[in-house]
Amino acid sequence: MCHAAVVKRIAALLLGALALAGCAADTAASSVAQGVDASAASAQHADLAPAQPTTDLASMTVGELPAEGVETLALIRDGGPFPYAQDGATFQNRERILPAQPAGFYSEYTVTTPGEDDRGARRIVAGDDGSRFYTADHYSSFREVVSG
Repeated sequence: MCHAAVVKRIAALLLGALALAGCAADTAASSVAQGVDASAASAQHADLAPAQPTTDLASMTVGELPAEGVETLALIRDGGPFPYAQDGATFQNRERILPAQPAGFYSEYTVTTPGEDDRGARRIVAGDDGSRFYTADHYSSFREVVSG
């Protein structure tokens, strides 16, 4: 069992014991549990995006993505299968929001949108260096995705 899982299990047992004894968990115990949850989530997503930003763009963690975005990152990691034929196509970076790179460096992938009849506006753009970028507005803006 990994260190984060052991720490999380111990924290859960401690909080459970406090509850059974009729004691309220204090702020410190709550903070420890939240820290454990954050580190466990970071470890869970470590293989989906880089740990640190690779650009000066605003960033977000994998956990801040919509669930469909996390699913798309997992599909990218696993090499598919992807829901749309266009997934994996070269992203041209015509908007020039992402850093300039040689042609073919970036690929785009659909982040499905519940209730949409088409691909919707949400995408993950993946760089050949492992960088990942999310757009919710069809390339008008991007945030770099990091594991946590």
